[in-house]
Order: sequence, then C-alpha cells, then structure tokens
Amino acid sequence: MDILVVTGSSGLIGSESVLTLKDKFDLIIGIDNNQRQIFFGSSGSTLWRKEQLEKDIDNYIHYDMDIRDEIGLGKIFKKYGQDIKLIIHAAAQPSHDWAANNPKMDFTINSLGTLNLLECTREFCPNSVFIFTSTNKVYGDRPNTLPIVEKSTRWEISSEHEYYNKGINEEMSIDSSTHSLFGVSKLSADVMCQEYGRYFNLKIGIFRGGCLTGSGHSGVELHGFLSYLVKCSKLKKHYTIFGYKGKQVRDNIHSKDLISAFFEFYKNPRHGEVYNIGGGLKSNCSVIEAINLIEDISGQKFKYTISENNRIGDHIWYVSDLTKFKTHFPKWNQEYSLRMIIEEMFNES
Repeated sequence: MDILVVTGSSGLIGSESVLTLKDKFDLIIGIDNNQRQIFFGSSGSTLWRKEQLEKDIDNYIHYDMDIRDEIGLGKIFKKYGQDIKLIIHAAAQPSHDWAANNPKMDFTINSLGTLNLLECTREFCPNSVFIFTSTNKVYGDRPNTLPIVEKSTRWEISSEHEYYNKGINEEMSIDSSTHSLFGVSKLSADVMCQEYGRYFNLKIGIFRGGCLTGSGHSGVELHGFLSYLVKCSKLKKHYTIFGYKGKQVRDNIHSKDLISAFFEFYKNPRHGEVYNIGGGLKSNCSVIEAINLIEDISGQKFKYTISENNRIGDHIWYVSDLTKFKTHFPKWNQEYSLRMIIEEMFNES
C-alpha cells in the first residue's frame, strides 16, 4: 500500500496536500490537533477543515496528535512502516509575532516536532520522501540590506542588482541578521532536515516559502496575509499595516501550486535539497497594492491605517527566485496569478 502522511493536515498546506493528492495514494494519514486555535483563538480554528476532509475523502484517516508527542508519532509510523511513501510536514507554529509571547512552545513545536518526525522516518520508513515546509524567515532581515528603492506603491530592489527580474536565491546568507524567534525555530528545523538528508542519505526536500496562501486559509491578523485582508474586506473590518509605509513587498504562492511542486519533488527526490519557493515574479505585491486590487475586485473601499512600527525581522522586499526549482523540475508550472488568488478567496471563502 502507498501511504501519504501529512502533518498539519487541517491547515492550509496540509489540507491542500490531502485534497490534491487523494487519488495518488491508497491511504492518507492526517496528523493535526488544531493547535492553530490555541495560537490565534476561535477565528484561527481549523476544525471545519478537519471535518470536511473526514466527510469528503474516503481514504483519509485523522489522528488528533501533537507532533511533540514522540511516543505517539512512533506508534503511527511503526504501524504503517515501509508503506509510508511520502511525508509532507506542514505542522508549525507559523507566526513570528506569536513566537515572541511563548518562545519555548514555538521552538518545541517547530524544531523538536520536526526532529521527532525525522527520527520516525529514519527508523520506520527510511526509503520514503520527506518534505519540510520551511520559510523565507530563515534569512532573517538579511534581505533588508539589499539596495531597495522606494516607488509610489512599493519598495523595489535596484534594477542594477542581480536579483532584479530574478528574486532572492538560496545563496543568501542566514547569518548576522535578526530572524525573529519564529525564524530561528524554523531555521533550526530547516538545517536539521538538510543534515538528515545528507548525513543519513534520506530523501528530503526543504521548501523555503514566501507567503503561502489560498481559499483554504483560516487567516488571522498575525498570520495569513492575503486571506485576512480579504476577510477584513468582506466583513468591512479595519486593518492595520505595520510599518514601511505599507509598501513592503511579499510574493504569494497558491497552495495548489506549492503542492504540485511537492509532488514533482516526490517523483524525483534529492537528499537535503533546499528550494526558495513562492509567487516569484508572477505573483507578488506590496500591502498597498494588495489592498488596491481587493478594492478593484470587491468594488468597495478598504478601511486601513498604517502604523509607523514594523514587525521585528519583517522583510521590506522579498521575491523568491524560482530558478533552482524550475531547473531541477522543468515540468512544474505555476498556474495562479495574484488576481486569480484573490478572486478565488472572494468566491469561496
């Protein structure tokens, strides 16, 4: 039997993995304990997604488990063993703002939880493929040292720099920068995944994501940028932009495009390989530009203010260079533009 294990299976990336790959595997095992509700309150709950998956996906089994539970995870992996062909590890504490309130919980979930899963993989299914959903926050605020120019609606990298018309590649240094505590916990897991891939010869891919988004996101103020913006628009709720005049640039990749990238890696895996992955040149915007697009789509004004205080470690300009992944996996295609993503959110959320 071919089995897919998905951690964070009720979240955006986890649930999209289940929905997109349900016909590719005989059995899908979801691991999620709705920790997002503890992080962000009832508005961040993913219980609705869990119930939807259990109702609609015949070959889906759910385990209400914390990835810090080493013994519990071991029992699951031991039970299914070598039949496990792919692990998509998407469970995390995802907010760098929240991490500052409880660094220990953030670190144990993001770092220790990942180590537990790597050990289960090494012991019970070493031939499987392991995909880790990392983050561009592993670079800390190093991108803010780039030559950035202020435009009317965004900050933009200088046209003379090598990243112009490309984006930021995997060679950017992770040292001598402010990461946020979230960035540190994810970086620890990121490097551990690389090491398990190289040292133990496991098939592991590390995907350093930009803004991961889609209509399945339970967006809240502290996490889920586009989703929360659309939610504020639909509810006519006020939004606060933190710093940088609202011109900070993010690239946004739809969860379906990300999962299709995961599957390409699964078909031809490597050992501890790192990829920057995001909307890239096709799908990026400043916060102001996102609001302008939402106003155009919704036909109504958006209520917001701009705070002078930026979030610690936040990026002024970040666009992922997708060259490395596209070179390794030339069959992968990015389907969603920024407008398509937002229109889908309005239609389905």
